Amino acid sequence: MVRIIIVGGGVIGLGIGWKLSRLGYQVALYERNQVGRGASWAAAGMLSPLAEAHTQEAELLRLGLESSNRYPEWVRELQEESQIDIDYRRKGTLMVALDRDDRADLQHHFEMQKSFDLPVDWLTGNQARTLEPALSPRVVAAIHCPSDLQVNGRLMTTALTVAFQKAGGKLFEQTPVTKINIKDQQVTGIHIDSEFVPAELVIVAAGAWLSQVKGLPKSYQYLIRPVKGQILGLQMDTEPIISHVIYAPDAYLVPRSNGSLVVGATVEEQGFDTHLTAGGVFELLRGAWEALPGIYEFPIVDTFASLRPASRDNAPILGLTPVDGLILAAGHFRKGILLTPVTCDEIAQLVLTGIVSEVIKPFNISRFETLNLS
Repeated sequence: MVRIIIVGGGVIGLGIGWKLSRLGYQVALYERNQVGRGASWAAAGMLSPLAEAHTQEAELLRLGLESSNRYPEWVRELQEESQIDIDYRRKGTLMVALDRDDRADLQHHFEMQKSFDLPVDWLTGNQARTLEPALSPRVVAAIHCPSDLQVNGRLMTTALTVAFQKAGGKLFEQTPVTKINIKDQQVTGIHIDSEFVPAELVIVAAGAWLSQVKGLPKSYQYLIRPVKGQILGLQMDTEPIISHVIYAPDAYLVPRSNGSLVVGATVEEQGFDTHLTAGGVFELLRGAWEALPGIYEFPIVDTFASLRPASRDNAPILGLTPVDGLILAAGHFRKGILLTPVTCDEIAQLVLTGIVSEVIKPFNISRFETLNLS
């Protein structure tokens, strides 16, 4: 049986490892720190392909919709095998406008969504407050995306860790891969300090740190950049203040079943810096309060900053590379949780069959052909 090594222990690496282990492969996963404590831990868990649709990202929208459609079965299998509830919720999303300019932008977004024939509805401010009475009286319009979903990213990370190991996968935390060994355009294994670990196949799911994985072709260091995101956790009163995910102009708010309310997230090109900043926290709280004034008295119970992995076109890089035995699953940017099922299913099937499916073909590394990728 082929020995497979996965580099990176976020939801993508863990999910691929779980799927491959279930197929009977010998899988070892190496994580530089603790599994799932990077972008996966900070993720709010919105599964919002409708709300986040953009005209210039038609292929990415299709990928997101496909992954969203796979979520019910993904959740069923993962919860069954891990015995962990990942707080899968089907409450939908409300995108809100707070003034005339916001409304014009939202109207443009709505027309774009309808051009893709997405199941969304235009609401007046009063109609939006009928769904969510705690919304600010300033809300003048909204888009209702009823089929958007959400999960708790931290619970999903924990569940994937359990399921991967139950399926027979070997997990090595606090074990950075020193180098991926490539000889004559063929992967032969990895180095852990001075130790060589042979493998016929290496899957790199190293998130924002792909550029720092040594041994890869030099041009790969330009494929992924880190994008900092600051995020807050508030504690709601006994009764949740909202049930929908709320997209406001300057923040999003994600309620969870445990009574927490996630507020996010900044988007900062700051290299590998992960410090929380007064300005970032202030802007998040301001943006959240403008849409949902009732948060004013809620205690802040969590703060976190992480690095999202963004490719040069902000879409994931999935599948085979010019190096035999090297597969990439990287660059999911702000859609890592949403795209986990489709990424893990399709990469596992690629390993099993050797065939790149039409689902992920548009996201191959070959689209960056101006780089020297060999």
